[in-house]
Amino acid sequence: MTWIDDLFASLTDASAWSEYWLRITQHLGISFLAVFIAALLALPAGIAIGHTGRGSLFVGGISGAARALPTLGLLTIFGLIFGIGIKAPLIALVILAIPSLLAATYSGIAAVDRNTIDGSRAMGFTEAQLVRRIELPLAAPVIVGGFRNAALQVIATATLAAYTADVGLGRLIFHGLKTRDYIEMLTGSVLVILLAWLIDLLFGRVGTLLKGKIHGS
Repeated sequence: MTWIDDLFASLTDASAWSEYWLRITQHLGISFLAVFIAALLALPAGIAIGHTGRGSLFVGGISGAARALPTLGLLTIFGLIFGIGIKAPLIALVILAIPSLLAATYSGIAAVDRNTIDGSRAMGFTEAQLVRRIELPLAAPVIVGGFRNAALQVIATATLAAYTADVGLGRLIFHGLKTRDYIEMLTGSVLVILLAWLIDLLFGRVGTLLKGKIHGS
């Protein structure tokens, strides 16, 4: 199986890892930046809607609409608007990450037991204290699950960043496609899979720890 041998040789080539690490760092950088910006937009909205109960239909509508948007189509449109560079893929990735974060935050906050909320209000908690000290801690595992889903989607899709910008592991895939170097394409694909797997393990571990902390308290 020659292609497996060639892939193994590519992944174990010490001289190639300087570029691999650069591409991995770039890939993580644009992915985390996209998720961070999406969180700044989605978390406050999800908290407000989950806490007040107003706008729940908005969550379903915007989540469904955003998930239906083709990422490559968005990237092409933004590429035509903003030109070559990181801005087009970053905006597309932010739009991709928002639905998971918004839905998870809303669901986590809304699922907090109402008896707990009413009891805390009776003890004199303000609305801000309810959110900060009761709802957010109890909803944390669900919110982390939203971050997990968003991060996996963004990391997988961030390969398209190389479509308008020379960044990320997608550069290996696009360059391999252009030069018909299929081992380079396969190497880039395997690295993306491994990166997504590690991030999935990390968020899964954090979610498990948070659940254990809640059940143990």
